[in-house]
Amino acid sequence: MIYVLPIIAVLLSFVFVYLTKPKKTLYINLMLAFSGAFLLSITFFELLPEVYKETDSKVVALFILAGVLLQVFLEFFSKGAEHGHMHFVLKKNEFPTILFLSLAIHALVEGMPVASDSNILYGILIHKVPVALILSIFLINSSLKFSLSVLFIVLFAFMTPLGSFLALESTWFTQYKIYLQALAVGVFLHIATIILFESSKGHSFNLQKLLVIILGIATAYFL
Repeated sequence: MIYVLPIIAVLLSFVFVYLTKPKKTLYINLMLAFSGAFLLSITFFELLPEVYKETDSKVVALFILAGVLLQVFLEFFSKGAEHGHMHFVLKKNEFPTILFLSLAIHALVEGMPVASDSNILYGILIHKVPVALILSIFLINSSLKFSLSVLFIVLFAFMTPLGSFLALESTWFTQYKIYLQALAVGVFLHIATIILFESSKGHSFNLQKLLVIILGIATAYFL
C-alpha cells in the first residue's frame, strides 16, 4: 500500500489535468495551504519525537539542518516546484533532466520516513496531490512533447515509493535510519513553512486560508 498510493495520487492528478485542462486557481492554493499545515503538524507530532528519542540531540539537529540546506540547494535547480512554483523554462522536445533530478531527490527523501510511520504517508499524499496538479498543468501547457511529459510524471510518481522501498529493504538505509529521517524532517520543515509563508501574499489576511491551515493542523492532531 505504501508503494502504490503515491503513484496513484500523482498519475490521477496528471490524468485529471489532461482531461479537464484547469488553470492554477484558488482551490489548488487552498490545497497547498492545507498540505503545508498538515505536513508541518505531522512532522512535529510524529517525526520529531521519534528522531530525538534514539540518539544524540546535536547530531539529530545537524541532520535536520542538513535537510533544510539540501532542500534550499534542490530549489536552486527546481525553482520551487516542490511547493507549487513553476518558474522553470522548458526547451522544446528536450527532457528537463535538471528539474526531474531535483524533484526526484526530494521525492526519494520524503519517501524514507513512510516506511516506519504510516501517518507520514497521509502527509506525503496530501502534499503530493496539489504539487502534482500544478506540475501537470505546467507540463501539459509547455512546449514539451506529450510523450516526454508522460515519461516525466511516471518517473516522478515512482520516486517516493522508491525511497520507502530502500528504507525498508536496504540494510544500509536501515543502519542510518534515524539520520535519514532527520534529513527528511529538515526537508519537510522547509517545504511546509515556505508553503505557509507564501499562502498569505503580501502578508494580507485571508480567512479562507487561515481556516484551511487550522483544519490541516487539527486533522494531523486527531489522526
